Amino acid sequence: MSTQRLRNEDYQDYSSTDASPEESPSESLGNFSPGTYQRFGESNTTQALMLLLVIGIVAVHCMGLLVKCARHFCHRLNKPFVDYGDTVMYGLESCPSPWLRNHAHWGRRIVDFFLIVTQLGFCCVYFVFLADNFKQVIEAANGTTNNCHINETVILTPTMDSRLYMVTFLPFLVLLVFIRNLRVLSIFSLLANLSMLVSLVMIYQFIVQGIPNPSNLPLVAPWKTYPLFFGTAIFAFEGIGVVLPLENKMKDPQKFPLILYLGMAIVTALYISLGSLGYLQFGASIQGSITLNLPNCWLYQSVKLLYSIGIFFTYGLQFYVPAEIIVPFFVSRSPENCRLLVELVVRTLMVCLTCILAVLIPRLDLVISLVGSVSSSALALIIPPILEVTTYASEGLSPLTLAKDVLISLLGFVGFVVGTYEALSELIQPSAAPVSSNSTGA
Repeated sequence: MSTQRLRNEDYQDYSSTDASPEESPSESLGNFSPGTYQRFGESNTTQALMLLLVIGIVAVHCMGLLVKCARHFCHRLNKPFVDYGDTVMYGLESCPSPWLRNHAHWGRRIVDFFLIVTQLGFCCVYFVFLADNFKQVIEAANGTTNNCHINETVILTPTMDSRLYMVTFLPFLVLLVFIRNLRVLSIFSLLANLSMLVSLVMIYQFIVQGIPNPSNLPLVAPWKTYPLFFGTAIFAFEGIGVVLPLENKMKDPQKFPLILYLGMAIVTALYISLGSLGYLQFGASIQGSITLNLPNCWLYQSVKLLYSIGIFFTYGLQFYVPAEIIVPFFVSRSPENCRLLVELVVRTLMVCLTCILAVLIPRLDLVISLVGSVSSSALALIIPPILEVTTYASEGLSPLTLAKDVLISLLGFVGFVVGTYEALSELIQPSAAPVSSNSTGA
């Protein structure tokens, strides 16, 4: 399979998520899906704001660690580029432990595994998001008005289970992932970015108007909500997979750290402002996606559809990464005359897998928390500090640097264990009924 590369035709760009040659770094560093706000509210605005800021700073620091280690190995090995998996593998080869050096190839496999889980998890989230938003728009169609100033409660017209909406989207997403050329997918990326940008402007325009008195909102949230919020927050900031490919595509890579920090500062400001304003506007009853809280007037119903269109096109870009890892494994083992058929079958089965998982876990907020806790925490928080230790262990690390790396990895591991446990517990025994639009009943 041939994919387009810049500078280095041999490098396996498995770490790229929704990055394409036409995109700028700031457009791809954040996984900007509007599903963070229910957990933001449940964890209390002030506390969530501080936690989101801290997680954002730590995530950006870990991105910087990855860039530093990758440049170190490019210089040492005289290579033009190394991706995330290669960097981890070379880092293990450089560490003092003979056992780790002998099993360094597992570093790439571990990174590939978490990239697959993360990206397919994003695809599951998109299935749930599309189903929830289209279900709400269709069921409220009879009660939708032209008056957006009064958010009247409308009587929904029951249609069908949200899981059936997911199955309805399945054939269209299968056709979308049959597009294998990254440059063609970049056109869809442009359409997705434009539609989501317009939607975000309209969402901001609504939530800043007439914010209710926040004095009735809870001051302190239960501690049980924090592990779920951790998973949601790290899901939002999981953009470490695109860092090295974006640096490689820049004309002047030396300017990349500045662009990285600027882009992530913009993403963090968007999350904090939209999360805070959304919670203040909608209160404790805020739903899993901020779009589901918008009024039932045609203007904001069109915003939901417009954002859903952006999410739909983004599915193909998120799917590109696991396809680049999984599909060649099967294609290389098939007869020459059957390779195209095998590739299309594998792609179809992968999309069906994400649909099945979404059907099994149809709550948007829990899917986001689970994906963030299970895989995003490993890629964004656990692995980069360990990589710095293994890379520079032979050259000597200061006790302060070593303590910092251990602390960050420990934070990521605790979030991984506790966040996964709480998300699974909530799935098995929900503490409260999910918000109506996130439920699967018609």
